Amino acid sequence: MANHDYDLEERTFQFAKKVALYCKKVPRSVSNIEYSKQAVRASGSVGANYIEANESLGVKDFALRAKISRKEAKESAYWIRLIKETNGAEYSAEAEELIVEATELKKIFSAIINKTQKE
Repeated sequence: MANHDYDLEERTFQFAKKVALYCKKVPRSVSNIEYSKQAVRASGSVGANYIEANESLGVKDFALRAKISRKEAKESAYWIRLIKETNGAEYSAEAEELIVEATELKKIFSAIINKTQKE
């Protein structure tokens, strides 16, 4: 189980890193600066809350942190989509990959939450 936990911690770290690097590439406009701040904050929070979940005080605390991670993954996809749809086509492909990853992470956290609630 510990190896699986580490893999998801690393995956969420890589996601946050890719979002940060993507946001550095988009043109510096008022909207991009604000959307990028939100995207970076939300994407980093996905992994940070999962790490907190792994150090939780019990099942309820774990489930709460996993729910926050899921919420932050959804929010990440939202901000990245806003950046994608308000910039040129040259930023679309990478944004789409990030949106897919955010959606996959959301599904993973949903599965974890569902499993935790059945226990």
